[in-house]
Amino acid sequence: MRLALIGYGNVGRAFARLLEKQRAAYPFRIVAIRTARHGSAHEVRGGLPVEPAFQPSEASAGEFLDRARAEVLIEVTPLEPATGEPAISHIRAAFARGVHVITANKGPIAHAYAALRDEAQRAGVLFRFESTCMDGAPVFNMVRQNLPGVEILGFTGVLNSTSKIVVEAMRQGRTMDEGIQEARRLGIAETDASFDIDGWDSAAKTAALANVLMDARLTPMDVDRRGIGRLTPERVVELAAARKTVCLVSRAKRTPAGVRLRVRAEVLDETDILASVKGTSNLLLIHTDLMGAVGTVSISPMIGQTAYGLFSDLVDIARAL
Repeated sequence: MRLALIGYGNVGRAFARLLEKQRAAYPFRIVAIRTARHGSAHEVRGGLPVEPAFQPSEASAGEFLDRARAEVLIEVTPLEPATGEPAISHIRAAFARGVHVITANKGPIAHAYAALRDEAQRAGVLFRFESTCMDGAPVFNMVRQNLPGVEILGFTGVLNSTSKIVVEAMRQGRTMDEGIQEARRLGIAETDASFDIDGWDSAAKTAALANVLMDARLTPMDVDRRGIGRLTPERVVELAAARKTVCLVSRAKRTPAGVRLRVRAEVLDETDILASVKGTSNLLLIHTDLMGAVGTVSISPMIGQTAYGLFSDLVDIARAL
């Protein structure tokens, strides 16, 4: 299958490297890449290398896709939590050309999932997004494939890695800025780290999960949000002495008035299951009517796991065609 990428940061490069390793069993090839900073690259023959030579970009994503003649678009641009753009427009440009789409960008799912799902169906293409919320760990595919007839009543999750790295740094007496720098060294912080600290990344993930699993039709702006920006090392050390910690917790609940979403920096006992995930690890508990609470835990994921989520979606599309 011919693949085009829009966005080519850490995740895009990790995905390209993964494809090279898996090529003997899965003959996918990247034929075009478009970036905001470096321009575009197109294959001459046989696909692009991991580090291609970039040239000035086409005027629009649509023109890029027309030239690429790809079968699948991999959309991996950075999060824009207020609108989900320009990723939403990239996805719509692909649908308009009969191109399947996989994205790791939670913004489109958080802002326009229902509309994009319907547009994909009308265009006769597939739309996948497993890497948007838990670094590639199966959440959406698990529910879609393994929980038939179940109603999702809500969920509880610890979904932002940067905030956990920052809190752990402050437990050691370091500053918030030092914690953010550590998250950047690990390659997990958002391009704008305030999205992590102020809870926007968690709010986007919360809205995305609710939109897909609960048909909430909400956006990050509808999430009752409060991040960790006011937290101090002194407060974190004080809590640690009492065997407590702070986690940025995402919660969703189905109510008679509709789905309610919340992101909060919550004080938890160190023995709480939500406090058990450290570093880059994430936890999601899905509350259901027929199965009770079922969960997914991702232990110490890094960029490679996010890239694998893209790859698993790609294999899923290939098998469905």
